[in-house]
This record gives sequence, C-alpha cells and structure tokens, in this order.
Amino acid sequence: MTRALYSLLMWLGQPLLRRKLMRRGKLEAGYHQHVEERFGRYDAETIVAAGDFVWVHAVSLGETRAAELLIGRLRERLPGLRLLLTHSTATGRAEGLKLLRPDDRQVWLPWDTPGAVQRFLGRYRPRLGVLMETELWPNLSAACARHAVPLVMVNARLSEKSLRQARRMGWLARPAYRSLTAVWAQTEDDARRLASMGAPVKAVLGNLKFDATPDAAKLAQGRAWRAAQAMPVVVLAVSREGEEAALLALLADKGANGAASAAVQWLIVPRHPQRFDAVAALIEQHGFKLSRRSTWSAAAGPATAAPPAVGFCAASAAAPISGPASADDGGACLIWLGDSLGEMALYYGLADVALLGGSFEPLGGQNLIEAAGCGCPIVMGPHTFNFAQAAQLAQARGAALRVDDMAAALQCAPALAHNAQELAQRQQAALQFAQAHGGALDRTCDALLELLGQQRVDRP
Repeated sequence: MTRALYSLLMWLGQPLLRRKLMRRGKLEAGYHQHVEERFGRYDAETIVAAGDFVWVHAVSLGETRAAELLIGRLRERLPGLRLLLTHSTATGRAEGLKLLRPDDRQVWLPWDTPGAVQRFLGRYRPRLGVLMETELWPNLSAACARHAVPLVMVNARLSEKSLRQARRMGWLARPAYRSLTAVWAQTEDDARRLASMGAPVKAVLGNLKFDATPDAAKLAQGRAWRAAQAMPVVVLAVSREGEEAALLALLADKGANGAASAAVQWLIVPRHPQRFDAVAALIEQHGFKLSRRSTWSAAAGPATAAPPAVGFCAASAAAPISGPASADDGGACLIWLGDSLGEMALYYGLADVALLGGSFEPLGGQNLIEAAGCGCPIVMGPHTFNFAQAAQLAQARGAALRVDDMAAALQCAPALAHNAQELAQRQQAALQFAQAHGGALDRTCDALLELLGQQRVDRP
C-alpha cells in the first residue's frame, strides 16, 4: 500500500468527517464553527507578510496548555512573533483563543488530504511548524518537506502501545517520522521509540508540563474552600468514560469493602466537557445527591450547594460505604461534580488526595504533574503508559501511590486522606517532585530559536 492509496481513503472519508463533526457539534458547539477550515478553505481575510508565521499545532486541551508555556517564552525572546495556532478539538481551540494577539491566526488543522494540506501551506506559508507531543499526519509532513517548511516535534512522546500501532502502519508512519526536521523527546524511552520509527531525535529535553505554574488564585480559592470543610475531600480527577460508573457503583454498594477510618467528600471532575451532563445524570442514577460546581457561589463554595449534613459518603472497616439511603446521614450522600474548564488548580486545592483519571481504564492516564504541582498526592490505577516515566518518578518520590483497580483506590485514598502525618509527607513530596524536573521550557525554546536562526542564514 502506498501514500497515494492512503490519500484516496482520506479523500473518500471527508463526508464521514462532516457527519462526525455534526454529531460532535450537538454536544460541543465549537465543532460546528469554521468547518470549511478542516478542508483547507478559509475566509477572505488579508494575510499580511505570509511566510512569517511560526506555526504551533496543539491537538487538544492538554497540548494547548503546554503550548501556552512555549508560546509565552518564545514571545519574550522573539519580539514580533506572529503565531499560527492549529488544533483538532473544540476544547483545544477554545483554550488557544486566549493565546492570540492581533496579528496571529487560529484555524483547524486541515484534514490530511493532499488538497487541504496544499491549501493550508499555500495560504499561510509558515517559517516553521511545531507539533506538540504526538500528532503526526503523513500528507502534512510530506508537504512540509516538499515546501521546505521545517517541521519539528517538541515535548515528544511515543508510548509502547502507540509504537506497536505505528509499526503496524510502518509503510505510512516511517516516512512521516523521517520527514521531520527535528524531534526533541520528553524521556530517553520516548527518544528510543521515536528513533526506532526513523524520527530525527536531536535530544531529550524533558517535559514542558513540569514548568507550568498552577493558577495561584484558583489554588488559593480551592484551599480556602477545603479549610471550610469538616471532612477530607478526594477527587477523581480528569476522569474518563467508565471510571465514574465504577466509582459510583462501589460507593453505592453497601457491601463494598471499606478500609478508610472515617468519611470523605467525593468530587468528580470529568476530562471532557461534553460529558458533564451525562456524568451528572450518572450520579443521580446511582442514587446520590448532586452538587455541581456551576451552582457554587464564589464566596461560600460547595458548602452552600446542599445541606452539610448529607455532604459526605462514609466508609470504614466497621461499617460499609454509605449508600444512597444511609441511616447514618439521613439520606443520600452528596457527590460534587466539577463541571467547569480551566479550574484544575481549584479542584486540586480543594482535594486532599486525587485519583488519576484515565489510569483505571486502559487509556494511559492523564497528566499527573498538574496535581503534584498543586501539592496534591496521587493514587494511580494500573494504566499510565502515556506518562510512564513521570508516573514512575512520582511513585519513587512518594508523590504517588499505585493500586490495582478502583476498589483498591477506594480503600487507599480515604485512608491516606485521614492519616495526617503521611498526608503531609506526601503533599510535600508532590511539590518537590514537580519542582525537581523543570527546565524543559528554556531548553526547548533555545532549540527552536537556534533552528530559526539557522533558517535565516540559509534563506537567500
């Protein structure tokens, strides 16, 4: 099979993409916006000094937040930088909008057909393309090489699972990786895997996310709300489909194993905003009372959303986890739902312990560095292949604990939340872990500026 056949399949898949966008747009309106950009067709705006853009592609929300750090540092060191920012998801694009200045542009990454890619590059003619972390498309990479647009991958990672998938499509993936100008990897393991696919790995620079600083105001607000609570708070953070149901089923099961010494307040923060309503419904279907972040007042916080007397789910070795109609609290226990974006620092400040979303289903885990940076210890499930080294380092440092499944997490997290001495030690360990691995931001910025400098020399 050749790239020509791949291109034909991508071209034939365009109607399916349009249908998918229409379906997604019913849940997230952002997918209904600027749809023609997906196919390399743009509004009739005047492009001044095309060819002067530094193009950064950040697939979704996590990559956009990492890109925010890099873009900010590049602006400091490269005055007058004109940014071309692309995304693939609505949450990424909404977050990226905050990073724009008047001469910048933001569009969807084009669907990987030769025509759409050609129109994208022909319109913007970027000086440099910067891919954040993972996403690489065969036609896009080939067109950049053909048009002499240096295309690099920063904060690059490639898990064992993704490597196996890439190898199965090696006839397509290897040329795409080989066409890159440079790759700067997060870890030595990432570098090894990327190099095995032919990527031109130049160095291992670390993970940009270690250089992120939590939103101080949000963190302080969360901690103030925590101080007003009578019992510890445990958050299922950045949860994925299947994890909320597993947690709620265990909490609702009065015969479930419970090893915590007293009650905790449970908070669930889903990864995807289009699932907020579905998770809210799930909470109520399991018989729990619901308090949504969107109903909390800024001053009083979650305690105002429902009567404090039912604001917990009890769990102990002597008594099972309180269910929806527990005699202990006079009614169904209350679950908090974090139905907001951009407030993870608030949620980690509010929580004593975090269960790492994406790690209790075979999804590779979410970013645990953000929780550690807020001083919130982490309980991880068995699946952390997307952040393998960070998970190992966090565990070795005492910032994280690993358990086999959600049932074990329900024993581990409340027990830790009630052990004041161990909790304080692990909170300090989390902060130290987050602070010990910084510096990738400056190293990555240096590498990009060096490449841009070489480009200026090479141009006639």
